[in-house]
Amino acid sequence: MTIAFEATAQGAGPLPTASFSLGYGSNGFADHTLDDVVHVLETSGYGALALTLGHPHLDPFADDALDNAARLRHRLDELGWPVVVETGSRYLLDPFVKHRPTLVDRDAELRMRFLRRAIDIAAVLRADCVSLWSGVLPDDVTPTEGWRMLRERMLGVVEYADASGVALGFEPEPGMLVETVADALQLRQELGAPRAFGITVDLGHCVAVEPGGVVDALRAAGNLLVNVQVDDMLPGAHEHLELGLGRLDLTAALSTLHDIGYRGIAAVELPRHSHDAPGVAARSMGSLHRAWEAR
Repeated sequence: MTIAFEATAQGAGPLPTASFSLGYGSNGFADHTLDDVVHVLETSGYGALALTLGHPHLDPFADDALDNAARLRHRLDELGWPVVVETGSRYLLDPFVKHRPTLVDRDAELRMRFLRRAIDIAAVLRADCVSLWSGVLPDDVTPTEGWRMLRERMLGVVEYADASGVALGFEPEPGMLVETVADALQLRQELGAPRAFGITVDLGHCVAVEPGGVVDALRAAGNLLVNVQVDDMLPGAHEHLELGLGRLDLTAALSTLHDIGYRGIAAVELPRHSHDAPGVAARSMGSLHRAWEAR
């Protein structure tokens, strides 16, 4: 696979005075080539990319994956964009079972290989972080067993990331063994509080499962926050919605990010909206600006 990029007109969409960058997740553009993703996002005013490894944009297991990452980094340097690497591809490792194997499956070697490869690619991209999560417990694994396996495997992932100079953003996910920011912080503490272990927070997840809501979750992550995903949700329902269609207080979330001095990427995360990707990206940018102006 090769990636060819064309020059595009620079969009204008940063939030005035905001400490963080607005981005968009490539998994919301499943029907676009990667160069077209960058083109549409630039035209829509975004200034950062959240790159989900896998089909159709950058196959991490391809022989030329690192070369493709280097070409992408060159294009992003032209734009002045930061990037984060996301590892939430649904069927990359198993064509029949979504997301599996995970870090809490009994056989997680393929997941470990994928995460090491993601770290290699992130090093080439000079990415802010590699975002990852625990996984849902299989039926044959108890919570105690799952936590033990997760802790042991994360020790290896953290060691590999630290040696590569890459930060990790551990993401709490509804329904997974690590479901809340408090769970992620506990895992980090049990690992010895390694410097490579940061936190990813999905704003919609805060609506769905965080006991104290989005403001408390962001403040709990504090200076460990290395990645933010932006979407809306309803309480108790893990379904990514366009901004304004759920219960997220987007103004409070953006204000909190600014108040805590977050300087990373806040990227829209709508992986089921590829059918209208350019329209959703444009509407999301409008929602972000209106929420910021309402502070």
